[in-house]
Amino acid sequence: MKKSSFVALMLGTVSGVLFALGMCMALLPEWNAFGTGIAFGAIGLLLGLVTLFIWRKMEHKAPIRLNGKIVARTLLGIIGALILGAGMCLCLVWENFIVGTLVGLVGILLLISLIPIIKGIKP
Repeated sequence: MKKSSFVALMLGTVSGVLFALGMCMALLPEWNAFGTGIAFGAIGLLLGLVTLFIWRKMEHKAPIRLNGKIVARTLLGIIGALILGAGMCLCLVWENFIVGTLVGLVGILLLISLIPIIKGIKP
């Protein structure tokens, strides 16, 4: 394993755990730790971004250039994930299975559409 991959693995794991713990602390009222949970979640997100920049630097890759195409792909991924999550909530929390399944399928289709958008379709 390359050193850059190992560093990215370690930092990514720590950032993911911090973010997940923070969200649990913020969203579970039994824990009574909303403010601390938001702080942990923000630190986890920040560490995740730092991990990305450190890994790209260690791999000698060019800095990320933002353009309209990258922003649109990112927004499509975020919207697809949110719609899929909304469908899951409709099914699991509000017990509205038919609508929840349909909404979830729309989210899955949006996420699957990212593959040909990003990779393209080759003959």
